[in-house]
Amino acid sequence: MSYTGDTSREPADTDIAYRPHAFDPVTQPELFEGVLSRRIIAFLVDALMVIGPVVLFGVFVFVFGIVTLGLGWLLFWLIGPVFILWAVAYYAFTLGSHSSATLGMRLMEIELRTWYGAPCYALLGGVRAVCFWVSISVLTPFVLLVGLFNDRRRLLHDFLCGTVVINSAERAEALRRIR
Repeated sequence: MSYTGDTSREPADTDIAYRPHAFDPVTQPELFEGVLSRRIIAFLVDALMVIGPVVLFGVFVFVFGIVTLGLGWLLFWLIGPVFILWAVAYYAFTLGSHSSATLGMRLMEIELRTWYGAPCYALLGGVRAVCFWVSISVLTPFVLLVGLFNDRRRLLHDFLCGTVVINSAERAEALRRIR
């Protein structure tokens, strides 16, 4: 089958190229109000949730090394892989939950959605975590500047993964009532 250049066809429901953005910052400004600052605070909370158990694991290895007269200290090499696995699992399972939000995001009343409005799923949450950590380690702090120059306040890893962070339904409704 060859391409004839016909662009007059109707888009199919499954054709991703024709899906519009689900959230419009012009008609729904309450979904994006204050999201960028709330994301920063949510990140700090999530960083504590990821780093805390890894630090506890490090303390355990240290004490285990003392008890085993230094033999347990051979487990210190596991801290790096445990940190990576725990971080990806934390983001995958929390973003893949029914609320589509990490614990920090829930605290800040924001949630993650795909650009076409569907809730996040575990695989996307894990991929998004990897994209975030890679982009932040390579482009810090420039990755955060991207959010200042688009209406949906999307960051670089949001564009890469096709996601958008919005206010939760409860917060958006409260902001609508205030207006």
